[in-house]
Amino acid sequence: MRLAGMAIAALAALALAGCTPQPSLGPTLDGVTPAGRPTVLASDLETPWSIVALDGGSTLISERDTALVKEVTADGDVNLVGEIPGVVPGGEGGLLGLAVADDVLYAYFTAAGDNRVARMMLNGEPGAYSLGSPEIILYDMPKAGNHNGGRIHFGPDGLLYVTAGDAGEPDRAQDVTSLGGKILRIHPDGSIPADNPFEGSPVYSLGHRNPQGIAWDDEGNLFAAEFGQNTWDEFNAIEAGGNYGWPIVEGRGDNPDYIDPLLQWTTDEASPSGLTYIDDTFFLAALRGESVWAIYVRDGEASAQRWFTSDHGRIRDVAPSPQGKLWLITSNTDGNGDQREGADELIEYRLEEFVEG
Repeated sequence: MRLAGMAIAALAALALAGCTPQPSLGPTLDGVTPAGRPTVLASDLETPWSIVALDGGSTLISERDTALVKEVTADGDVNLVGEIPGVVPGGEGGLLGLAVADDVLYAYFTAAGDNRVARMMLNGEPGAYSLGSPEIILYDMPKAGNHNGGRIHFGPDGLLYVTAGDAGEPDRAQDVTSLGGKILRIHPDGSIPADNPFEGSPVYSLGHRNPQGIAWDDEGNLFAAEFGQNTWDEFNAIEAGGNYGWPIVEGRGDNPDYIDPLLQWTTDEASPSGLTYIDDTFFLAALRGESVWAIYVRDGEASAQRWFTSDHGRIRDVAPSPQGKLWLITSNTDGNGDQREGADELIEYRLEEFVEG
């Protein structure tokens, strides 16, 4: 049985006016923690879903229900970059994840009959970007009113990783011929890598319910965050060809056929979405939990620390700024939970070294 080691230290913490020192997370733990007061970099966003920092100093943000890509400049101006054609928003579907490589924008979106990934040129310069014509490079990921997955990121191997939900039909997650309930891996042109674990298939791992966060550590190891159903959300170390158990197992199952999560939370503590890695620390955006979880992985075990509980409402995505700070976007206009006054925001926190010995 390929069981990941597990040590849960789900330590709740409030950071109301600013971040305060947190309890010990264990011996010889290095990493970073948020510090200081938040800086709002942009507001008046509508159902933002994904953050991508560009080398030129600007940031791209996708809006789920408008199908718009917006640019936040280094000066804080918000500009329209373009609308992704073919997006059919509905429920949790719409324009979801973004990724950029070599002046090409990649977008995951819900179309009329499925979920797709398109690529298009990102033309122009900071303050005046525009989009070229899209080319569909991946399709046939099942769509529904929920469980659409939607995160895309380039890995250290230069390949594009895509999270696809089970679209409300759990058995898809165990069906290798279906793209639902999977993490997928493709070349930037959509072709299938020869070393994928299932020959001729983009499937990289299976047995997922609704994964929405992926990130790599400094050693190139892949990790993912996943919505549970009624009991457990998960943080998993991803192996090529690994089976993570859904719908047979939710959370830890101690079943030799499936890989157990490194961490699990009750669904009201997390409902995880975006995931990122900064300075030996994973940061996980929590929607229903209205938090950011800092996660520290050492020697196959993980511990977690909770930040910003209810300060900003629902949090959809997290990302490193070009300066190594922590960025997050809120998701209080997405029709779930209590609607907060004001539009959603892009928020920045500085990070400071955290060492417990």
